[in-house]
Parts: sequence; structure tokens; C-alpha cells
Amino acid sequence: MYAIGLIEVNGFIAAVETLDAMLKTANVEFVTWEKKLGGRLVTIIIKGEVSAVQEAISNGKNKADKITRTVAHAVIPNPHSEIMRMINISAEKLLNAYGGEINEF
Repeated sequence: MYAIGLIEVNGFIAAVETLDAMLKTANVEFVTWEKKLGGRLVTIIIKGEVSAVQEAISNGKNKADKITRTVAHAVIPNPHSEIMRMINISAEKLLNAYGGEINEF
């Protein structure tokens, strides 16, 4: 079953470290992130199979708590289509901020 995972952390650096840990932990895909308060509060959204998302969120929380603190986290199995519409709007904003494409290393 498909799920989304959300984790909110304090600080941009902690968010990058958390995302790296989650992507290396399990077979999940980065969807988008939202930065608030000038990047002091960052919400990361991932997707994948429920068990993979649960594992990634757990490891991401552990990583974030070593750097700063996790503000909130959630795993939503089989998310409602309106939730996915809201997340897709956020992802489109992220792509548009980079001119519709993100350069790879």
C-alpha cells in the first residue's frame, strides 16, 4: 500500500541531513518540502510503500533529533486525493521556483 510521510524539523541544514538519511534508509522518493520562517522550519514530504515510509520517517526523526529537534512527523497510508492535490501544488511551486527544472550534480 502507498503512503506519504511528513517530517518537520528546525533548520535547513537539519532538513537536508534528515532527507539524506531518509532516502538512504528505505526505498522512498522525495516529493517536496516547504520552508517557513525563512527556512527555520522545514517540512519534508516523501512517498513510497507504507513500511518503507515508516522506516524512513523513523530514521529521519532520529537523525534530526541528533542535530536539532523534530517538530512533528506523520505517516499517512493511502492518502485522500485532496491531500495529494495539496502536496502536488507544493511540488509544482518548488519546480517553478527553479524554472521548471532542477539541475542534477
